Amino acid sequence: MTGVGRLDGKRTLVIGGGGAGIGRSIVRSCAAAGAAVAVADVDAARATEAAEELLAAGHVAHALSGDVRSREQLDGMIEGAAERLGGLDVLITVVGGQVAFVPAVRLHEMADADWDTVYELNLRYVARAVRRVLRLFLEQGTGGAVVGIGSVTGFMAAPMQAGYGAAKAGLHSLARTVAAEYAADGIRMNVVAGGAISTAVNAGVAAAWVPEIPAGRYGTSEEMAAAAVYLASDEARYVTGQQIVLDGGVSVRGPFPQ
Repeated sequence: MTGVGRLDGKRTLVIGGGGAGIGRSIVRSCAAAGAAVAVADVDAARATEAAEELLAAGHVAHALSGDVRSREQLDGMIEGAAERLGGLDVLITVVGGQVAFVPAVRLHEMADADWDTVYELNLRYVARAVRRVLRLFLEQGTGGAVVGIGSVTGFMAAPMQAGYGAAKAGLHSLARTVAAEYAADGIRMNVVAGGAISTAVNAGVAAAWVPEIPAGRYGTSEEMAAAAVYLASDEARYVTGQQIVLDGGVSVRGPFPQ
């Protein structure tokens, strides 16, 4: 599941929630696959704990903290990762969602401020991070890979999650544009689109959603991490501008459960 050796020598930054949930699984899987990892999280204690876990297992790891909504802090985390790791080969963006940040309501009931929050945490920071890391990859001249954590709500109906779905659709559009503009430079961007993935946020409704999933279960953060490792690796060097969908068949049934 971790793809041992797939990321040997890859200098990887996992930004936005690298210290917990899906991000923590991605950090572990990247390290197990051979990458040197910079862990970035808004919670400095979580980032430190994740890095120390990797260090104790004999991996190369560094902890960084900052708020991805701040341009200065976001740039600082990217530059800090490149400085500590001696450059960057892979950027994986994680943080996102809606129900963890704002109420799940019908579109006409959604406040402007809540829409902005969802957009900021699912697309705007990713676009900023990608622009910054593209400049870094071009300066290095060695190519690079970007993996964004997306959602099936980006291409299927998502009742009560219109802002989230619109932002995730934008994420895949961003990946396609990066593919078209930078493939000749050896730079790739892809998306892992998750369906119902077991996290602390959705634990309260897990049992209710299972009948809506053809596979009969939730996906795991480890399965999301395995897909991210593949897309970051040279095994996927001819894959760019794409989405890998991990949803247990939800998107063939639709719409996404409320």
